[in-house]
Amino acid sequence: MFRQGVVRIMSPREALLFFSLFTFPLILVPAAAAQAPPSGTNQQTAPAPAKPPDQTPPAAGPQSAPEMSTHESSPPLRVPVNLVLVRVVVRDSHGQPVGNLKKEDFQILDAKKPVPITHFSADTPQSLEARVVRPEPIPGEPASTTTANLVPASRFVAFLFDDTRLKFDELVQGRNAADHYVNSAESPSDRFAIVTISGQNQLDFTDDRDKIHDALMRLQPRAVGAVDTTGMNACPPVDFYQAYLAQVQNDADAINVAVSDALACAYSNNTQFIAAAQALAQSSLVTVFNAGDSETMYALRRLDEMVRRLTATPGQRSIIFVSGGFLYPTREEEFGELLDRAARANVVISTLDARGLYVVMPGGDISNTTVGTSATMSFHTNFELSKQSEQSDVLAELADGTGGVYFHNNNDLEGGFRRLASAPAYSYLLGFSPLKSTYDGKYHNLKVTLSNGQKYEIQARRGYFMPKHGTDPAEAAKQEVEEELFSQEEIHDLPIELHTQFYKLNATDAKLAVMTHVDVGRLRFRKADGRNLNDLTVVAALFDRNGNYITGTTKTVEMKLRDETLAKLERTGVNIRTNFDVKAGTYVVRLVARDSEAALLTAANGMVEIP
Repeated sequence: MFRQGVVRIMSPREALLFFSLFTFPLILVPAAAAQAPPSGTNQQTAPAPAKPPDQTPPAAGPQSAPEMSTHESSPPLRVPVNLVLVRVVVRDSHGQPVGNLKKEDFQILDAKKPVPITHFSADTPQSLEARVVRPEPIPGEPASTTTANLVPASRFVAFLFDDTRLKFDELVQGRNAADHYVNSAESPSDRFAIVTISGQNQLDFTDDRDKIHDALMRLQPRAVGAVDTTGMNACPPVDFYQAYLAQVQNDADAINVAVSDALACAYSNNTQFIAAAQALAQSSLVTVFNAGDSETMYALRRLDEMVRRLTATPGQRSIIFVSGGFLYPTREEEFGELLDRAARANVVISTLDARGLYVVMPGGDISNTTVGTSATMSFHTNFELSKQSEQSDVLAELADGTGGVYFHNNNDLEGGFRRLASAPAYSYLLGFSPLKSTYDGKYHNLKVTLSNGQKYEIQARRGYFMPKHGTDPAEAAKQEVEEELFSQEEIHDLPIELHTQFYKLNATDAKLAVMTHVDVGRLRFRKADGRNLNDLTVVAALFDRNGNYITGTTKTVEMKLRDETLAKLERTGVNIRTNFDVKAGTYVVRLVARDSEAALLTAANGMVEIP
């Protein structure tokens, strides 16, 4: 009745029996027994300790403890600790990924100190997709092809457009380049989202190219306030940067230029109205500064929201911020917190200057008819040059602070999107366990270098956060498992295999089982009080095809095995089953397991389509 990857509608009697089996919270069975079809009379459970000959209940103590027990809970949503994973891309002088490097070619510096690399894999997009576990065919039954061409979402790219600052032609250039890139992207594991600073015309992560195209074509400049902070066609022509210089730095040139321009545009340079011009200039400076500060707040909030959104996506996470840059003169704390949160969540922010090869024109461009008088024009040109430099510094800081890339001074915007968003042909996954002495609750800088001294460009995350010293080991283990649950990286340090099985109850409802096979003979046990001890934490979670988290279950199996039980399970292995009620649809299964003795991890992905 219970089949792997085969659909059949149950009879009411079968459904009742099947449901009773699935609602049993945990079934631990030797692997050989698990292959037999379940029935109401032959359920296998973990071996029970034998009673003493006199049938007297044993006294409490180590020998009376059950050999296996389990605790079930929902996965906690926390941040990583013990195992730090670093995805690395190495490029040669032509920008091409290098794919022939070995573990010994790399070195990781944690706070300038070398650390041993405990995990290493060399990957391509094809090798990552090949690791997906799919329902297995039943002998004698036709093979199911429903998941043959499905690839789980493993890379999430959010295009964040600064529609509040970019001009219409700049925004059109950026959206068209993004559209061309998405249409040419061939990786089926990529999911894209369209996001705007204004919050208008947004699209959540999807692989539907038509929806992405429609969302991009709807983009247009949007104001988030009633005040124009560019100074165009205003009297006086004060922009946010000039207002920042006057209000925050008390810059005399910025103040005097505003007064001179106000006198010229409002009072025809009649010096009898100098006091009125001063009042008008001061009012404009305050109004424009407050409006610009509000725009900065919008940008930081939207970036922060996208970092939080990406935290719950199961895979590599990146934001491509399409902008000409912005300033944050009074929001340094929020900017720092944004970089910190992105680093904690392993979200890479890359930035693309949609203006392309940008040159500041003396006197302003043709669309700006009020750039001051002949006496103040040179000041406005200097303000503009300084503003562009500082805005570019912000875009570079966003990228540098999160391990991203800053693409600028280049009109090949489509090439920029390919550079920032495409999955590299080769990448490497490095992992290390920080020393306990570094548990200080601080941000740790990371640097990946090549031990062979070759002059290649290395792209990798720039740091991570450690908990404070004294973090509860059990809580640290939970956090480590949580990080892996949402990473989509494949790790196979524990002898564990993932299998999936499902059964249709009716046209819309189904039962899905995630089977974890444990090779007990390859686990490490600690001997105490005549028992063999090890705790195994297994987390199974479901995501939809676009990477949205649906549900998950954590099971902690405490093993206190007698020698004879351990010997038996070393031959047969143990199966742990997690059950889910699901509707018809496509699901990504994520399995993460961690043991307590060796502190090793296994993380695997599965793909199931229930018609």
